Amino acid sequence: MSLISQNMLPKKRREKIDGEAADGLVDEHKLKNSKRKNRGRDYDLLEGNREQEKEMKKLESFLFGTLHSPVEFGKEAGGEEEEVAQDVPLFFVDKSTGDEMVVYEEDLHSRIEERRKEEKKPAWVDDEEERTEVDIVKVNRLRKLRKEADERVISGADYVARLRAQHAKLNPGTEWARIDQKSAHVGASDDESDDESGVTVAHGYEDMEGGDILRSNDKLVVKGRDKLLPGLLEYSRLMNANSEEPSNGPINSVQFHRNGQLLLTAGLDRGLRFFQVDGKHNTKIQSIFIEDCPIYKASFLPDGSEVIISGRRKFFYSFDLVKAAVSKIGPLTGREEKSLEVFEVSPDSSTIAFIGNEGYILLMSSRTKELIGTVKMNGSARSLAFADGGQQLLSSGGDGQVYHWDLRTRRCIHKAVDEGCIVGSALCVSPDNSLFAAGSSSGIVNVYKRGEFLGGKRKPLKTIENLTTMVDFMKFNHDGQILAISSRMKKNGLKLIHVPSFTAFSNCPPPRFSLHYPRALDFSPHGGFMAMGNAGGKVLLYKLHHYQYA
Repeated sequence: MSLISQNMLPKKRREKIDGEAADGLVDEHKLKNSKRKNRGRDYDLLEGNREQEKEMKKLESFLFGTLHSPVEFGKEAGGEEEEVAQDVPLFFVDKSTGDEMVVYEEDLHSRIEERRKEEKKPAWVDDEEERTEVDIVKVNRLRKLRKEADERVISGADYVARLRAQHAKLNPGTEWARIDQKSAHVGASDDESDDESGVTVAHGYEDMEGGDILRSNDKLVVKGRDKLLPGLLEYSRLMNANSEEPSNGPINSVQFHRNGQLLLTAGLDRGLRFFQVDGKHNTKIQSIFIEDCPIYKASFLPDGSEVIISGRRKFFYSFDLVKAAVSKIGPLTGREEKSLEVFEVSPDSSTIAFIGNEGYILLMSSRTKELIGTVKMNGSARSLAFADGGQQLLSSGGDGQVYHWDLRTRRCIHKAVDEGCIVGSALCVSPDNSLFAAGSSSGIVNVYKRGEFLGGKRKPLKTIENLTTMVDFMKFNHDGQILAISSRMKKNGLKLIHVPSFTAFSNCPPPRFSLHYPRALDFSPHGGFMAMGNAGGKVLLYKLHHYQYA
């Protein structure tokens, strides 16, 4: 038996196997056909999903814009670029809210460029900053300027920039005080413009000058004059005005120059001194010695160009501040006066009025120093005061009457008795010419309204009885709220009167400090300083806190 015959299967077995093989081929064919159909169905489904996803992306890009390629005017995201006609506007106005600001794209870019150009450039650049190197690790307080842990040496320019950034970080300041900050930004929406300040600047009004009113704490309404309250006067004692060179005799004259910094002092030691008053050093500028004339009075001309110096002599002196020259004037031709110690200078600096003998008042030109006229009282003249800018002159004296003179006609326009006065010793007119004060030998000071007095009313507005000895000196301050009255015959014989209430300040003079015998007093042009000369040769200086400027 051969090998082939030995391995052959029986006939029935072979037919069974052949039948099973044929069935397997049929099943395999059916499986292939079903897979092919399923593949085609999946492909169609995948294509449908792709189309749907593509359509969704296109719609999202159109509505919201894409992340990497934002929608531009005239283009659609994911689509082809379309041609836009020239006359078609690239914007539209949405009037749904009514308060929105419409901003054009071109206008926005132009404003940004203008602001960049307006930024201030440094006026000077230091080349050394680039070459300089700074070790920020060596100094402990500079280590906070490092941006990296291993950073050590930086350039000078970088060092300056980091210092500025650190300062701005520690001192942020206030937003409303920054001039370059605007409350309303161009093109900003309501949410963006809702800043902390709550201030909205309308379009086109960003550069208005009125905007500065909100960037400072200055008063919106500046009052012309502040009211001084009665009772206590706020003041402080400063260094004596003549501390560098005190006088060797009593002080008879103290006066501030119109600039408020130069102070004149003069006395019986024949010395005329000038001090620069600041309250701290009070430096002496110049001193002049008048050999043959103890000084009873010295006064600036209101224009500040000269000083008139007089004493118990037939002549007087003039000191020119510009030329620093002293001129002697007199004796006066045709006059027999042996003393010209009392005088007043008109506010317009045109006339000097001297008290003469037997009630005469001598009128002299301040320019030519020549006698231009005289007026005469019934009694002896003791005191003078100018009014109405130098057009009128007030005088009083031995007959207890107050005279009003018109210097244009040199005639007496009014004469009336000062109530309760026996001998008039002092006169003073307020800066606004509405009031005048008349002092007497008994220490009584009557304050009158000039208009009512000239109209025939003899009753004083107020009678001040704070002094008991003869009133030698009176002075209103620059705004007429303080009236100083003094007497040389009594220690601490000085009173400061609050004019609106006509009451004396209770703390002046101070209770535990002696003023000695006051002889002269003056207020600075703006009221900040008060200088008082006494019989001891000192000029006491005070700062009045109610007034800001000297």
